[in-house]
Amino acid sequence: MRKLTAAIALFGAIGTPAFTTDAFAWGDEGHQIVCQIAFDHVKPSTKAKLLELTKLKSDDKPPFPAFATFAESCTWPDHPRKRAPEHFVNLSRDATSLTNTCGVAAECVVTAIAEDLKVLSSKTATPIDKSRSLKFVGHWVGDVHQPLHVSFEDDRGGNQIDVSGKCSENLHSTWDTCLVVAAVGKNLQDAADKLRKAVTKAQEQEWTQSDPKAWANESFKITESVSTQYCEKTGGTCKKHEGSVKVDQAYLDTNAPIVAERLQKAGIRLAALLDKALGE
Repeated sequence: MRKLTAAIALFGAIGTPAFTTDAFAWGDEGHQIVCQIAFDHVKPSTKAKLLELTKLKSDDKPPFPAFATFAESCTWPDHPRKRAPEHFVNLSRDATSLTNTCGVAAECVVTAIAEDLKVLSSKTATPIDKSRSLKFVGHWVGDVHQPLHVSFEDDRGGNQIDVSGKCSENLHSTWDTCLVVAAVGKNLQDAADKLRKAVTKAQEQEWTQSDPKAWANESFKITESVSTQYCEKTGGTCKKHEGSVKVDQAYLDTNAPIVAERLQKAGIRLAALLDKALGE
């Protein structure tokens, strides 16, 4: 509870945004915050390599332009969506955690992180291949920390659960963007700065000791929590929430700080991965 209270204090009183967005993890705002935290947190030598790779462009498939910042490049996998099955993890309705690698599928965001980190850390991969994988890694780490990206296939991670009140569209987009803005505001650089500077050395040490599968399980625990209202526990099954979810001030007060901490964890963990992959 102290962590949640601190997260609220960081950004002041939670506002009342009513945003709509494409149902992509974190929306562009969240992804850019995660990658900006990582960029500001990596070692100077890693930062130089990030800038070099970010400025490359490719006409190969899939093609990508040069980006001015690493944060902007992290939105590329969503515009248009690339490698669609790898943006999430689907579990069975009676699952209590992710016990295998990818739940009910053969590939997912957990395997995607490993695949692109292998390219990024390779001594023989071309700069273009590394640049492409860098954009994916930055995006994947954001994805696995968005709780509703570790969920159930039959409601498309909350895309088929309507919401009413202070957010609009559906439950997935509420967590993508509306809660992000409620938690940290619209100034992305300011949000990234405040979130990163609030992380203690002890938190950084703790957060970077785990792996992507553990991060997915953290997300799943939030997905199934009562406060998220994504599903209703009956016996050992998490049944689809019936009707719409009312996103009122109490919902924002409870969940916006959780979103803020997920962004923090994603950024700090991404920085650690990048320092390891791009280190000498």
